Amino acid sequence: MLKAASPTSSFPETADIETSSDNYAQRFSGSIGRWFLEVQENATLNMLKPYTGATVLDIGGGHGQLTEALINQGYQVTVLGSSEICQSRIRHLVEQGLCRFEVGNILDLPFENEAFDVVVSYRLLPHVAQWRPFLAECARAARQAVLLDYPEVRSINYIAPYLFQFKRKLEGNTRPYTCFKKSELLATFAAEGFRYQSHFTEFFVPMVLHRTLKSPTISSAVEQVFRLIGFTDLFGSPVILNLIREKEVT
Repeated sequence: MLKAASPTSSFPETADIETSSDNYAQRFSGSIGRWFLEVQENATLNMLKPYTGATVLDIGGGHGQLTEALINQGYQVTVLGSSEICQSRIRHLVEQGLCRFEVGNILDLPFENEAFDVVVSYRLLPHVAQWRPFLAECARAARQAVLLDYPEVRSINYIAPYLFQFKRKLEGNTRPYTCFKKSELLATFAAEGFRYQSHFTEFFVPMVLHRTLKSPTISSAVEQVFRLIGFTDLFGSPVILNLIREKEVT
């Protein structure tokens, strides 16, 4: 499964070092943070239902947001990080033999083609400058499907650069990120032999505003209204995108 290790230890894209840190995890602490992760987890597990017992590569998954949920559902999980430090939040799971951790370059994954049934990558794409090569590697390593999340251009996230200082005051540890159009991501994956299967838009109201409310009950009720009238799917973010390899189509 593993390719020969790269002789270099300095990788060009290492955004997951930050997203795997305790500092980043604070963004998902408390009841509102747990609610964010529950929405993400439920949508992900629903998309993964066709792949019972699958091998899953979680690229940049050192944040541990999905690791235990995937393990509990019987998936065989490997987390890839840009540095050994990226496994600090999931070390207990690695040491118990419940999942694997590998260090590698996200632009040159240390795995053979189609080494995993499913490749997952959350909280990473918006912070990757060389995102097309990154997505190509995600596709190369996946035998059946790729799941990833991204901030959508058509949402309020598009004006995020203009609100960055305000957002930083509210969140404390935010950082700039890139928004995407679904069409450009689909075109990139189509070139790698993948097609659109489904998507799930997580929220209509920006997450920073939910954090200020600090009430999962209120936030959930508000989001339900916007989802029912169709605003979430039209203008919400982030989006979880589910793509499948063309050869799987029957």
